[in-house]
Amino acid sequence: MLAGFKEFIMRGNVIDLAVGVVIGAAFTSIVTAFTDNLLQPLINAVGGTDAADGLGFRILPDNPATFMDFGSVISAAINFLLVAAVVYFVIVAPMNKFNEIREAKLQTPAEEEVTEADLLTEIRDLLAKQSGTPDSALNKNLDGDA
Repeated sequence: MLAGFKEFIMRGNVIDLAVGVVIGAAFTSIVTAFTDNLLQPLINAVGGTDAADGLGFRILPDNPATFMDFGSVISAAINFLLVAAVVYFVIVAPMNKFNEIREAKLQTPAEEEVTEADLLTEIRDLLAKQSGTPDSALNKNLDGDA
């Protein structure tokens, strides 16, 4: 049972996934701080009737809880794209390149294709050796020149 668990854990894709989750979670806080503190104020400055509300509008003018905040949605989308880009370019792309290099080193040269004529020639030569018949006599027989 432990051997199966060890085999599962040692699979490359499980380790890749674990590294991606950890790095993504750690990097998310950096990107969130960037979008909340730098991008969100820029987006808020672009629109909205009240500069404090940001990009959006209130469904009920008297109720601040009905504010539709498009700026936060745009910031969240930018946050997601930045995290995804960093995870891809820092983890996924180098790992794919590493796997390509590793597979190229492990790959053995392809065997030559053996044609039917090659097999028949080999069989003829073996039969000639076994029977003690010279190759020229066998060639005549195989070519129909008996």
